[in-house]
Amino acid sequence: MAIERTLSIIKPDATNRNLTGKINAKFEDAGLRIVAQKRIKLSMEQAGKFYEVHAARPFYGELCEFMASAPVVVQVLEGEGAIAKNREVMGATNPKDAAAGTIRAEFALSVGENSVHGSDAPETAAQEIAFFFSGLELVG
Repeated sequence: MAIERTLSIIKPDATNRNLTGKINAKFEDAGLRIVAQKRIKLSMEQAGKFYEVHAARPFYGELCEFMASAPVVVQVLEGEGAIAKNREVMGATNPKDAAAGTIRAEFALSVGENSVHGSDAPETAAQEIAFFFSGLELVG
């Protein structure tokens, strides 16, 4: 399997509860390496731009408000099959459906406050990484 990079966001519900270290430990325990990371506060405009793919969906406004409500940790994870591995470690979007031991099973508060975001494909990962990081910030 190829070495890949993927974007990971630790969302406001998790940063508000000081779970960044516990969540990152799960990524690292799964063999993923953090090659870039920063804590930021998204504006509504930035959240809207990042999630514009969902602009026509009914949850879009609520999602943008949530993502701009408190700091998030954006990071790039690297490893063999990093995109699929990250999604496995995160668990299903609905924490009730997430496998035991996954981030969402352990930490998510609801479908909307599900603690983490991860890229879903190589093309998406490249776009999402470029949204938050310059090439100079990727220091794997």
